Amino acid sequence: LPHITSHFDSVSICLSKGLGAPVGSVLCGDAEFIASARRWRKMTGGGMRQVGMLAAAGLFALDNNIARLKDDHRRAKQLADFLSHINHINLNGGAKTNMVFISLANIDQAEKLRAYAKKRGLLLGERTGQHTIRLVTHMHIGDSEIAAAADIIAEFFTN
Repeated sequence: LPHITSHFDSVSICLSKGLGAPVGSVLCGDAEFIASARRWRKMTGGGMRQVGMLAAAGLFALDNNIARLKDDHRRAKQLADFLSHINHINLNGGAKTNMVFISLANIDQAEKLRAYAKKRGLLLGERTGQHTIRLVTHMHIGDSEIAAAADIIAEFFTN
């Protein structure tokens, strides 16, 4: 990630998305920034007691699930490739991580696609008022789910 994170003073990494931990984040920055973040967390009542079991799940995710992120990235690229053949979709940058962003002509078309997909078991973000939809791959999404999602989205534009 240095090619992405080198432009920032701090980075927050979520452990509960692609890594599969039930909760958790890692805050990264220099020692002064982390000391300040800890101070602010205590001052505002942040932190959890008896959080060891959740921390263990985060450590497990870091130890065991990083290598499989390449599968999520491959599947996102595969999904972007499938969707790139649909004229009514604008792929915003393809798939550089495990996320694919698609833009539709307008908000109404995006809402209709969301409703169509939901009836077929594919949940797309419920962001009313936006015509860009974020599609995310993760450890519970396999190749067959990618193909099914692409088929559902393609069906919407052919019906």
